[in-house]
Formats: sequence, structure tokens, C-alpha cells
Amino acid sequence: TILIVEDDAPIRRGLCDALKFHGHQVRDAADGRAGLDAALATDIDLVILDILMPRVDGLTVLRELRQIKPALPIIMLTAKGEELDRVRGLRDGADDYVVKPFSLPELIARIDAVLRRSAERSGPVKKMTVAGRTIDFLRREITLPDGTRVLLSEQESKLLAYLAAHRGRAIARDELLARVWGLDPRGVHTRTVDMAVARLREALQDNSTDPSVIVTVRLKGYMLAGELILPEGKRESTPDARTREDTP
Repeated sequence: TILIVEDDAPIRRGLCDALKFHGHQVRDAADGRAGLDAALATDIDLVILDILMPRVDGLTVLRELRQIKPALPIIMLTAKGEELDRVRGLRDGADDYVVKPFSLPELIARIDAVLRRSAERSGPVKKMTVAGRTIDFLRREITLPDGTRVLLSEQESKLLAYLAAHRGRAIARDELLARVWGLDPRGVHTRTVDMAVARLREALQDNSTDPSVIVTVRLKGYMLAGELILPEGKRESTPDARTREDTP
């Protein structure tokens, strides 16, 4: 999810529409205080932050976010192109800086680059264990609790890897279509994702009527859930978001 914090309503709406078109989930706020609250209260992957805003200015929001969420990617956006503003933003921890007026293709490219660098810093998960199933992404193989090995297709492995990289977060079908399949979500039937998830659940021996590994979060999408064990022994627990009535 990308959070847009911008007080200019036409620019904010245009950015929301453009990012949704490119498969992103979007939230927006019209001032610094609302933006800070949204960034702290929800699961955000990147913030587009204007500098000149009412209530709380963008640089103040940036500094507060860096104290609480130091790894959160932030792109500064402003009509002021002076060098001093750029230096302040970058010094205070901004990942990138875009000056208005800007082209949407350039901004989208910068967003993708910042998200890519963020993912590279955290490093892709190569192997993990979830609910007793060991997943080897290099071999595209699942080892079940009884020792049975199940091979995944390339697309199934990509889908599972994307869910693992964003573990604990519900991911919308449109985002999965755009990021895993490389498809424009418009006009693509959502059963493409649902059928792939169903195949993954079968491979994981995840109960299709009450799944506990790949769960459906009401009105949001799919999430990899349960206790995860990473190769270095680190354990992570994600919320139990099972909602049986919403499970495809």
C-alpha cells in the first residue's frame, strides 16, 4: 500500500488514480497530521510526502516517521525546487525527491526503484518454514510435515514468494496480478488469482474450507499467515485473519 500525503486535491486524486492503474493499493491524506496518523496506524509500503502542507509540514512528518519506522521508504514531493529543500529532505532520511511539475511515468519509475531497493536491503526469502511446511524458493519445492515433497510451477513459486515477502499483510488481487503476473488488472477476471491460490493451498495441504497458511482477509485479499521460521532461526508470527465465509 502506498500512502499519498498531499494537500492539493487534484494532484492527490491524480496520483491515486495513476497508482491504482499500476496495481498499487493506495491511501491518501490531505495534511501532514492525517498523513502521519495514517502511516502509523496502517501497514504502508511507501509514502509520497509533500513538503508544504497545513497543520504539520512534510519535513516534520518525515523526521517523526524516521524515528518510528526507520526503514519505511519515503519520496518527497514539492513545488519548491530549491537546493536547500532537497538537502533537508535527503538529510532527514528521504529516499528520493521529486519536484513539481513532474511526469507520472517518471514518478512511477522512481516509486518502483525505491521499492526495489527496499526489498533488496531486506533480502529475498530463499527458504522458510510455515506451519510445518518447509518452502525452498530456489528449488521451487515444498516439503510437507510427513516428508512428502511437492514441486511448484514457476508462477506458483512467484506467487508464494510475493506473499512471503509481504508476510503478515493482506495483498489485493489487483496487486498480485500486476506484480506477480505483470498484467493490467483492468479487464482481467479475478479468478486468475483465486485459481492460483487454490493450487497453492492444495500443494501446501492447506484446508481449502478453513485455510491457515494462505488466508483470505475480508475485502482486502490474501495473506501468508501463521508462525514462520526463517533459515537463521528467526521466528515471526502473523495475525490469524481467517474468515471462513470469505474463503474462495
